[in-house]
Amino acid sequence: MDDDAKVFVISVAARLAGMHPQTLRQYDRLGLVQPGRTTGRGRRYSRRDITMLREVQRLSHDEGVNLAGIKRILELEEELEASRRQVEFLRTLLNPGRRIFTADPTGNVVADRRPPITTETEPRRTPRWVPRQLLAGPSARRS
Repeated sequence: MDDDAKVFVISVAARLAGMHPQTLRQYDRLGLVQPGRTTGRGRRYSRRDITMLREVQRLSHDEGVNLAGIKRILELEEELEASRRQVEFLRTLLNPGRRIFTADPTGNVVADRRPPITTETEPRRTPRWVPRQLLAGPSARRS
């Protein structure tokens, strides 16, 4: 299953994250972890959201960081990841070889991760096709 697929209702997500559902609602209101919504406005959490909920809990309980600090940490991590994607994108622009881009599951444009086409300094010499009869010699032609 895709880590970004929004499949868990709030009660299941709360159980998986080891929290009370009201805590998830509070984190949503504060913008810490914002789940997807159904057409009826019900919250749907992904595996990635649950991982983030666990990280918020760890920072809060184990590290003693307040919720405003946690929000800033999450924002900085998101900015860092966006910068990394931008650097990767710019590297592909510098590469004179093939430039193929795709969209990841969240809709972001990403460079194709396949190995680049190598450029050779000398053109490859392909053997010219020679009929089998010529390769076998003069005696083979008579038969």
